[in-house]
Amino acid sequence: MEAAAALRSPLYLSQTPNLGARSRFLASPRPSSPSFDPKSRFAIGFLKSQFGSRRSIRVRASSATSSGSSSSSPIAPLQLESPVGQFLSQILISHPHLLFAAVEQQLDQLQTDREAEKKKEEPTPSGSELVLYRRISEVRAKERRRALEEILYALVVQKFVAADISLVPALSQSTKRSQSADQWPLEEEEKLEQLHSLESYEMIKNHLSLILGQRLADSNSVAPISKLRVGQVYAASVMYGYFLKRVDQRFQLEKSMKNLPWGTDEEESAIKRAIRDESRPGGPTPSWSGGPGQAGKSSLLRSYVMSFDHETLQRYATIRSKESFSIIEKHTEALFGRPEIVITPQGTIDTSKDELIKVSFAGLRRLILEAVTFGSFLWDVESYVDSRYRFVTN
Repeated sequence: MEAAAALRSPLYLSQTPNLGARSRFLASPRPSSPSFDPKSRFAIGFLKSQFGSRRSIRVRASSATSSGSSSSSPIAPLQLESPVGQFLSQILISHPHLLFAAVEQQLDQLQTDREAEKKKEEPTPSGSELVLYRRISEVRAKERRRALEEILYALVVQKFVAADISLVPALSQSTKRSQSADQWPLEEEEKLEQLHSLESYEMIKNHLSLILGQRLADSNSVAPISKLRVGQVYAASVMYGYFLKRVDQRFQLEKSMKNLPWGTDEEESAIKRAIRDESRPGGPTPSWSGGPGQAGKSSLLRSYVMSFDHETLQRYATIRSKESFSIIEKHTEALFGRPEIVITPQGTIDTSKDELIKVSFAGLRRLILEAVTFGSFLWDVESYVDSRYRFVTN
């Protein structure tokens, strides 16, 4: 199928062990931490979960709409269901500029609850009483974690709202088979590009080229594509965006301190000249650029990443917290719905019941750009929340 070929994948499909039986994800070099290998062409794995039906956060239509009606439209695919999440949803709808103040208040309360839980003395062993005490503690810890996840998600959504960018609505609410699924605004692509540094966007273009190949510049063609495959690409792109923002933050800091691996301004200028030469038609192909025919070009940031040793690269390619990983999972679930996947006795995946959706390649490009931006925002809000409520494990 032409569409499947466009979403070709010399990318790895694998499992992440010991993260519960719920899902299959991107490859993980360490059993407890989901990650991917940027040197292996941004490995894409399966996102297979026990999807539950989740309604969307809804917000009244802007008064700037032509109709001026008060109809509601979703601003994010995932509904926040905890009391904290529902409270933040209302703030996000009615007073988005107050969201950070509301989040700080909720984080202070979570911190107070956690400290109070630690100060409680465990009762002396007495059979059922001790079991009940521990069970109550587990339930409260689970509630705090769920509230924390939804705080992170609300902050990510708020960053899209602040940038005046609409998140793609849930594709689980399928359109008619004769219609294209990408009914989201494509003109916001330029806004998404501007949210990234120039160095980051060079690598994002490499990522787009790797996934879409020769279809990267094809804006009009529409083709049926596996919803499962699109979900895989979206989830992997979120994780790639998280990784990219993480390394770019370090890159920009070392660049400002003139502490980059190549050292002097003369060496940096030489690298820039080499990049320009590689970008010219007929220019030399760098050994790590993806091989002949790949549109991805080298960049300063890419050169910086390639200077990492193996341990540093794996650390930066790892999602730091289970809460952030859960957000990626749940957001993708809400966006694409529940795939019907069966693992055969031979260990292969039977996707015979996988749904095909019609989507343009311009729509795919917009979808991938959103996913990378979602991951970038997730890194930002995870760092912010962790500074107020320590939850990231080193």
